[in-house]
Amino acid sequence: MKIAIAGYGTVGGGVARILEKNAQTIARRAGQPLELGAILVRRDFPGDPFESHMVRDFSAIEQDDATQLVVETIGGCGVALDICTRALRRGKHVVTANKQLVAEHGAELIALAQRHGCQFLFEASVGGGIPVLHPLNECLDANIVNDVTGILNGTTNYILTQMLENGAEYADALAQAQRLGYAEADPTADVEGIDAGRKACILADIAYGRQIPPERVSMRGISGITALDARFAAAAGMKIKLLGRAIRAPGGAYVYVCPHFIPQTQMLACVGDVFNAVSVSASEVGNVVFYGPGAGRFPTASAVVGDIIDIARHPDRPQPFHWEPDGAAALLDADDHPARFFLRSHASREALEQTLGKIDWLPEQAGVQGGITAETTRRALEASGAALDAVYPIFEV
Repeated sequence: MKIAIAGYGTVGGGVARILEKNAQTIARRAGQPLELGAILVRRDFPGDPFESHMVRDFSAIEQDDATQLVVETIGGCGVALDICTRALRRGKHVVTANKQLVAEHGAELIALAQRHGCQFLFEASVGGGIPVLHPLNECLDANIVNDVTGILNGTTNYILTQMLENGAEYADALAQAQRLGYAEADPTADVEGIDAGRKACILADIAYGRQIPPERVSMRGISGITALDARFAAAAGMKIKLLGRAIRAPGGAYVYVCPHFIPQTQMLACVGDVFNAVSVSASEVGNVVFYGPGAGRFPTASAVVGDIIDIARHPDRPQPFHWEPDGAAALLDADDHPARFFLRSHASREALEQTLGKIDWLPEQAGVQGGITAETTRRALEASGAALDAVYPIFEV
C-alpha cells in the first residue's frame, strides 16, 4: 500500500520516520509492505532524508491512483478539510491526528468515506499515543457508556502539577511550560480549555453516536486558578485537574470542560505532568482507565501509523466509526449538571451559609474562605447572589 503524507511538521515527520525505521515490523503486521509516497510541504527542506518525496501541489497526490492512503497532519479546518475531502472523493483512505477537524467535521467526513468505499480514521486526535478511540468504539460495544472523563491536555496538566506540587503561581508555571516547549507562545487553546473541549466532543460523539458541535460546549480553562486554590485543594486532600467530560443523562448528555477538584484517592488525581488519562464508566465492564503520553512527536505518530496498519490489514472493511450529525439537540446545559462544588470567597462564612446553606469549611488561607457545598448546580450558585470569587465542581465517581 502506498502512503502519502500531507504536512511535514512534528507529526508528519514522525510518521515518515516510523514508517522507514520500523518498515519490516510494520509490513509483517499490516500483511503487506507500506511504501512511502509523496509528502506535501509548503517550503523546501534541503538535505532532508525525505527530500526526494516532497511535492508542493496536492494534485500530485490526488491524481496518483497508486496512492491509496493519505495522512493529514496539517491541522486546522481550512486546507486540511479540503485535502481530506478531495482524498476521500477519490476513494483514498484518510488518517488524521487533527482534533479540530474531527470535532467540527467528523460526521460529514465519515459519511463521505462511507459513500466512496474508504475509511477515515483518527485515533491520534484524542490522547496522542494512548489507544482510546478504537477501544471505546469497538471493544466496549456491548456496553452503554454512562460517563467519559479525561485529562485531555498535557500543557494544562503540567501547569497544574507545578502549582499543586511545587507551589508555583499560574503565570510562573505557564512560563516554565513555554520554556520547556510544552506550551505555545500563544497558549490560549490549551489554557482556556479549547483543545480539551474538542477532544471531549470527539469522545462524546463516539460514546453517544451524535456529533456534538464544539461551539455549543462549555469550555472553562485554568487561567483563573490561583496558588490559594492549590492550597485549599491540598487541605481538602484533593488535586485540581482540567477535565473534559461527557455524561449520559435523562434527555441527552452533558459535555463540558472545566477545572475540577479531585480526591487524591481517585485514579485521575495521580496523573501528573504532561500525561493524559481517560476514564470510561460503562454498564457492563464498570470503570476502565486509559493512561499514557498525550502528545509529542512519536507518541502521536505512533497512533497515526497504528491507523495506517489497521487500514492496510482491512482495506475493504466498512468505515468503522459512525455518528449522526444532529448532536446539538441532545446537548444539555453544563451549568445544570448537579455536583458538590468547591467555592472561594472573601465574604464571611456566616454570610455565605446564610445564602448557600451548610458548607464544609477548609482552613482559611490569607483571609480568604474556601469550602465545599452540598450538591447543587453552577447555575444555582451563580443565581444565589453570594459573593463568590471562584467555583469548581468536585469530581466523584
